[in-house]
Amino acid sequence: MNEPSGPSTFLVGGGWSDPAVHEPFLRAATRAPGSVPRIACVVVDEGEGDGERQFARYDEVLRSAGDCAPVPVLVPAGGRVDVEAAAGAGVDGLLVCGGLTPAYQDAFADCLDRLPGLLAARGVPYAGFSAGAALAARSAVVGGWRLDGVAVCPEDTGEDLDEIAVRDGLGLVPFAVDVHAAQWGTLPRLIAAVTRYRLPHGVAVDEDTLVEVAADGRARVSGAGRAHSVRPAGGGDGGVVVRSYGAGESFLTG
Repeated sequence: MNEPSGPSTFLVGGGWSDPAVHEPFLRAATRAPGSVPRIACVVVDEGEGDGERQFARYDEVLRSAGDCAPVPVLVPAGGRVDVEAAAGAGVDGLLVCGGLTPAYQDAFADCLDRLPGLLAARGVPYAGFSAGAALAARSAVVGGWRLDGVAVCPEDTGEDLDEIAVRDGLGLVPFAVDVHAAQWGTLPRLIAAVTRYRLPHGVAVDEDTLVEVAADGRARVSGAGRAHSVRPAGGGDGGVVVRSYGAGESFLTG
């Protein structure tokens, strides 16, 4: 699978209250002082023009965070992402937006191995918002709310899935990602995924919170909430170690 390289990767746990969480991504996408970065915004359209409405929200929040030119890359439900539209010539940054995480994973299924190399070669930073943050992982937690039929988080957070599901992601970061951690109660789902699927590391991100992952493997937290790191405790008993990091703190991802 892909190893993180090139520009930093930016993971936002959802939320609309603080546009400032997008500022580091926009700075990374700015090629030269005074230039206006073109940000490709991938939105999976869930029907009846929802994609256009959702893009308008991201357009507004990105422009509130800094000078930029968001460009919609709308993918119909069941469709596939156009890689050149997402990371081709003229694109300075790629934002993969929020919605049903399984639908986003499916939309990128044909380019999971290709896209990270294109981003690195062209120096295009990646930002993921909610579903887009989950997809950035090598092993992507795409939803579910039960483990072996037992509830581990609220049913409403299941992303239209019953059992917890982990599927192939982009591999831009070496840890699994869950989102809306404090607001939706998804940290237990990530803990369950780490233990069941023997994942080496997982990070659950609160809303209005950014985890910036540099190419050297160090992650830095900013914003209003926290990032919750989950690692196996060792000993083979299924235990985990959970540590939470707030704004200004950092941790190693490996």
